[in-house]
Amino acid sequence: MRVAVETVAQGAAQAAVTGNTAQPGTGSVTRTEPARSARGSVTRTDTGTGRVTRTDTGTESVTRTRTGRVAEAAAGNSAAPAASCRTARPRADALRNRERIVSAARELFVEFGPDVALDDVARRAGVGNATLYRNFPDRAALTHEVVLAVTSRTTLRAEEAVAAESDPFAALSRFVHAAADERIGALCPMISGVFDKDHPDLLAERDRLEEAVAGLVSRAQSAGRLRTDIAVGDVLVALSQLTRPLPGIACQGIDRFTHRHLQLFLDGLETPARSELPGSAATLEDLRRS
Repeated sequence: MRVAVETVAQGAAQAAVTGNTAQPGTGSVTRTEPARSARGSVTRTDTGTGRVTRTDTGTESVTRTRTGRVAEAAAGNSAAPAASCRTARPRADALRNRERIVSAARELFVEFGPDVALDDVARRAGVGNATLYRNFPDRAALTHEVVLAVTSRTTLRAEEAVAAESDPFAALSRFVHAAADERIGALCPMISGVFDKDHPDLLAERDRLEEAVAGLVSRAQSAGRLRTDIAVGDVLVALSQLTRPLPGIACQGIDRFTHRHLQLFLDGLETPARSELPGSAATLEDLRRS
């Protein structure tokens, strides 16, 4: 509320300005202004209701008391946390949009390969094209993020399998099915795409995944549960091939068959081996050279 009191005292001489005086602890300011020639004095109280009272006594010397700055400052301070809350929500929304874009791209890359139209990615994610390009300015940036996300999440599934299963072969089986759900098949066509495959973040995540899968294979073989004529590369290649449709073919019901085929694959890995495999085991070095 703003209160203004104007008092006009009789006199012909012009008063000098003495400046503004702050009232301690109140946030109000008293200011004396030059007197103006006027007949009578005016006392006016404005309480926010629109009521005005006037009394005439002579020439004027104006004293104004202004309050409200403390209230304004308090309002500003109380608004700051609210402003912080308001700015936090868009950041959360932006993160959700980014995650939806990566998830949609992962699905479409599996179904149609890494050359799928980015407009289709935005449509699948339920966001506008502007939102997609604001997060990922080009295909290489999006591919990088998808590869990073799939690799990181698949590594986590391997670590969870080890923690959940005491039987080494059961842990390997659990990982294989979980990796299929993470769309690890999206990695194969993307690795051959045009983007920085040697980015430090990607190399670090790749090394973590390879180490985790190698540990699963090694423990299962040491326990005598996994045939010894296969290597980590065999598991990763078969996993990639069995979890994605042929490029350019939209197999909407592929998930109905994926886990059946993976279980057939796992049955073929378990000892005792029922056949002799042609060729040699696929190692990680073979995969990097291919």
